[in-house]
Amino acid sequence: MNYFIFLICLIILVPSMLHAADSNTVSSSTVTGTTTVDRTPSTAVSPNVIINNQDVCTTGISGAAQSAWFGISLGKTIRDETCERLKLARSLYGMGMKVASVSLMCQDTRVFQAMEMAGTPCPIDGKIGEAAKQIWDKEPYRRPDYQEWREKRENKNKVKELDTYHNDEVPDWDEDY
Repeated sequence: MNYFIFLICLIILVPSMLHAADSNTVSSSTVTGTTTVDRTPSTAVSPNVIINNQDVCTTGISGAAQSAWFGISLGKTIRDETCERLKLARSLYGMGMKVASVSLMCQDTRVFQAMEMAGTPCPIDGKIGEAAKQIWDKEPYRRPDYQEWREKRENKNKVKELDTYHNDEVPDWDEDY
């Protein structure tokens, strides 16, 4: 039954679609006058994603697509976490919380590595300077770039040592000897 309805619709619609391909308007003459019907397909319009505040770390994107029978439009905002981190660090610095500001920036691996290369390790557990360096050396798994740090050749011995002491396997205490 559905196939029959589909076939009838196809027989009726295909000739009218082929005729519509020649022109977007169709005129027909009758005894009383002329009637003009506009068959221009509607267009999909992408939504306007407006972000009025300059102090927001989001970007709006949108897009639309239209065919003769179907149209779709979408819009979305994208959150910029790096922008948020910079704004938060700037706010902390402005309130006199300089160590907290640097700590927040050090969550980015690029900043962490730059601080390390400059000889000024990132703060950790309220410690700064040499005290912080000792903690980072003792607990490198807390670094934001830990996976990259593990791959460096000069850290292979330290990685082996850490892997033996910090094994994630759960011991089986129920074994009988």
